[in-house]
Amino acid sequence: MQDQYSVTARFTQAILEAAQRHGVSVPDALRQALTQGTRVPMAQQDSLWALFAQATTDPLAALAVGTDLQAGHLDIVGMLLLSCDTLGDGLEVLTEYAPIIGDNARFEVVQDADGVVLRYLPDYTVCVEQRVEAALGCMVCLARWMTNGRFRPRAVQFAHAPRADVAAYAALLGCPVQFGQPFNGVAMAPGELGHSLIQAGRDLHAHLRVLADDMLASLPQGSVSARVQQLIRKNPRWGKERIGDELGMSGRHLNRKLAAEAISFKGLREALLYDLAVQALRGGQAVALVGEKLGFSDENAFSRAFRRWSGKTPAQFALAGFTIMGADSV
Repeated sequence: MQDQYSVTARFTQAILEAAQRHGVSVPDALRQALTQGTRVPMAQQDSLWALFAQATTDPLAALAVGTDLQAGHLDIVGMLLLSCDTLGDGLEVLTEYAPIIGDNARFEVVQDADGVVLRYLPDYTVCVEQRVEAALGCMVCLARWMTNGRFRPRAVQFAHAPRADVAAYAALLGCPVQFGQPFNGVAMAPGELGHSLIQAGRDLHAHLRVLADDMLASLPQGSVSARVQQLIRKNPRWGKERIGDELGMSGRHLNRKLAAEAISFKGLREALLYDLAVQALRGGQAVALVGEKLGFSDENAFSRAFRRWSGKTPAQFALAGFTIMGADSV
């Protein structure tokens, strides 16, 4: 399965340019392979990272590459992030569409009494530490830029040991850095999720989601969860058995397929229904109509579910005009 993974060409091009700026000599054959097509086999990006790691003497070079990355380097995912209303919305988008950037790594948002953590879960086999540092450096700096400097993470957390002086990490990231942690991620206070973004655009966001859904569904190894997401978005009233029939498998088989990706059908469907409900309510649709479209038996059932997801009733949400990200929705 590893040889089926791929990464978007835009992200690969950014890494290639960064490597060349650091004086890395990239063979012509590899350079040509990295600049052809819309996606690049992960094995070729592995080769690029290996060259980068061998040729650079600065242990923080990979982290510096990440902090220099811009939204455009993340392909359509970057455009989706820019079109979100709040940072919380952006993190939800990232967890759903990150495989478009590179489909052997994903993000998840974990929210508890201590705060919120954006966790990064890679499945790399080459230059893991450097790539984790680049990814989290990108997320911190991009979040700071999208919120016009208001984003203030509590800490960036790495599972590996420091590769340079810890103070140098903190200076480059502009926040505390912790090592030897159980996971890689960015910790923040819950209030950070409410920061509005500087280029929010609801109409553009809806259009970009359609394009991103198609792109996500085209990824070979992510096809089961991606196709399930696509079907739920188009047919929110469908349940597990109906989705399974459409994919040519039983509901039990579908559960097993999703479990292999650490996903549950119930959790995936509820997260998508919440997202669809938020978009519809923001568009001014009546609560009863939204509930009916999403397959709820009546308005009360929809209101109870929405309150469980967000902590607010649909009417309260519509009046507040912003998203409250609840633990269930994450």
